[in-house]
Amino acid sequence: MLTVEGLRTSYGQSQILFGVDLKVGRGEVVTLLGRNGMGKTTTIRSIMGMTPPQGGSIRFGARELRGLASFQIARLGLGLVPEGRGIFPSLTVLENLTATAASGPGGDRRWSVEAILALFPWIAARRTQMGRELSGGEQQMLAIARALMTNPELLILDEATEGLAPLIRQEIWKVLRKLKANGQSILIVDKNLKILAKLADRHYVLERGRVQWSGDRAALARDYEAVRRLIGV
Repeated sequence: MLTVEGLRTSYGQSQILFGVDLKVGRGEVVTLLGRNGMGKTTTIRSIMGMTPPQGGSIRFGARELRGLASFQIARLGLGLVPEGRGIFPSLTVLENLTATAASGPGGDRRWSVEAILALFPWIAARRTQMGRELSGGEQQMLAIARALMTNPELLILDEATEGLAPLIRQEIWKVLRKLKANGQSILIVDKNLKILAKLADRHYVLERGRVQWSGDRAALARDYEAVRRLIGV
């Protein structure tokens, strides 16, 4: 589904990514791991066209994404939950959802407001509240729900549960397990290796803008301590 090859990205004169390769297959959950400042968010921003890369290839299916604007990439079926959430603070929860509602590629409409509220009971209970009135964890759930309202083929989460209360983290992991069971393709940045080892199919560890380690679930089980040290948890 998503194939990234030789990705090189810089901010001005400072190069951040040095030939990153990764793949996400249809129905897979894939992780992007690493310490802070290793290039995870830059990789996500490069895929989404928010920070244009200087080299390499980013293909979604048969389509090359390099050179496309972010809104064009989103319309192809990539839904982003960005670091910092980016919800609309002056809109209600329901307005946040309907503001991003769209058919996916091929007219897919499996995610409606009703389906989202069933998936996120916490959001349903706060449907009339303003975005700014939600806690950080509730805003994160709303950000995930809002991305799903675009009916994406690939859901990308940058720092899915970072800094959230344990109860909220549990709810988010529960949702992600349901999405995986329903065949949703997911690329996820997070540091909870214990949970990701069970949830994800494959893993990539970035260190200083390069893939330092990659492998499937069995490989991670074998190299768990080495990977844990690499990502600093």
